[in-house]
Amino acid sequence: MALKTFKPYTKSSRGTVVIDKSNLWKGAPYKPLTKGQNFTGGRNNNGRITSRHSGGGSKHKYRIVDFFRKKKNMIGVVDRIEYDPNRTAYIALITYKDNEKSYIICPQGLNKGDTVESGKNVEIKLGNSLELKDIPPGTSIHNVELIPGNGGKLARSAGSSVTLSGYDDDYAILKLSSGETRKVSSTCMATIGVVSNPDQKNIKIGKAGRNRWRGKRPQTRGVAMNPVDHPHGGGEGKTSGGRSPVSPWGQSAKGLKTRKPKRSDKLIITRRKKRNK
Repeated sequence: MALKTFKPYTKSSRGTVVIDKSNLWKGAPYKPLTKGQNFTGGRNNNGRITSRHSGGGSKHKYRIVDFFRKKKNMIGVVDRIEYDPNRTAYIALITYKDNEKSYIICPQGLNKGDTVESGKNVEIKLGNSLELKDIPPGTSIHNVELIPGNGGKLARSAGSSVTLSGYDDDYAILKLSSGETRKVSSTCMATIGVVSNPDQKNIKIGKAGRNRWRGKRPQTRGVAMNPVDHPHGGGEGKTSGGRSPVSPWGQSAKGLKTRKPKRSDKLIITRRKKRNK
């Protein structure tokens, strides 16, 4: 998909860059595979804000995506490629031989009329889903399971993928885009290819209103607040608060590790790359 720019008739259109969706399905989603959503505005059951800066936004239905690829060893045909407001990647509507339909994460290069299949002993082809032990090393994959039969969890966002590096006994070794190398059971399922819409990272919002359409409310800088409201607040004139950057609750914003130990830690071979300070 190409990027789309606008003539600078306004200050916002001068800097706006969006994805050209002219090749996508222009109608409504397949209704049996949609359901309504409740938008909380970032509030919990007591009415208190627990997730800041969220609220408003355009109303839309949730598309039920098959991360499990449940139809095993049955060929499906791609009916159309659709935009999904709930994720950065595009989704593909698949019709199987028994006329059942499902949505899947659309890989880059998959087109209307192409066939896909899931299960054992299927062809190594774009959009096909099979166990990691049946995929040759060096292949780019997405929608990778962490636990067999638990549905794809890794590499589901636009332009993302995982590289299958090799095997170690009953495990497959995966190189993630974050730089992390980890082991996953070789009986886990994965889909061949890179996720669609790689130009997502090149979007320029252009104006604050577009973020409001997406349900993102404005943020206020801590240094613009009073001391009672934020650790960075107060001071004479413009000041950074006189301390290292922290959250409103005093937690360091300079890379403090907050990940709790997990049983899967033993499967991580190398940690992800450190963030630049």
